[in-house]
Amino acid sequence: MLKIWGRNTSSNVQKAMFAIGELKLPHERIDVGGAFGRNKEPAYLAMNPNGLVPTLEEDDGFLLWESNSIIRYLAAKYGAGSLEPADLRTRALAGKWMDWQLSVLGPAITPVFWNLIRTAPEQRDHKAIADGKAKSNAAVKMLDEQFAKTAYAAGDAFSMGDIPIAIMCYRYRELVPERPAYSNFERWYAAIASRQAFRDHVSSVPLT
Repeated sequence: MLKIWGRNTSSNVQKAMFAIGELKLPHERIDVGGAFGRNKEPAYLAMNPNGLVPTLEEDDGFLLWESNSIIRYLAAKYGAGSLEPADLRTRALAGKWMDWQLSVLGPAITPVFWNLIRTAPEQRDHKAIADGKAKSNAAVKMLDEQFAKTAYAAGDAFSMGDIPIAIMCYRYRELVPERPAYSNFERWYAAIASRQAFRDHVSSVPLT
């Protein structure tokens, strides 16, 4: 059975689990990292030398780390033509938004998350929070402009491209209540929020 090593509160683990939920794959998730520890132990480092989560492990011993790589692999293996778009250009667009999450959206919202969720109030960096919110708003404005043209990130169908940005957008909506009214973005997010896999592995998990 497919294994995912990583705690369910990790945004990167949530990416993998969202994909697994969409594909309805039998799996076992094993708590590692954060309060559970074990990610710096030799046995785990032998699987993932970064000591980070998630790590995918298959029955034959195949190991894969890096959350977006895990999504791409699972989509290609189990969701070709659906989660992985069949059209080359649509697939490239999905990959573009996955990479954009890593380079733009994730770095924008992460300082907000760390300061508001994992930092004591008296120790918070309020400038970092304000800057992060501004950068997050600018990033989501880009999404809003995209969703004025297409229903989902890569086109008119849900794909792997929506998964990483959806995780970050959940955090954005939770942490930036004073955000601008981006109607196209909100329409897309409502569609994402209605998906059972998103409810099971993302929106039902408290931010910690």
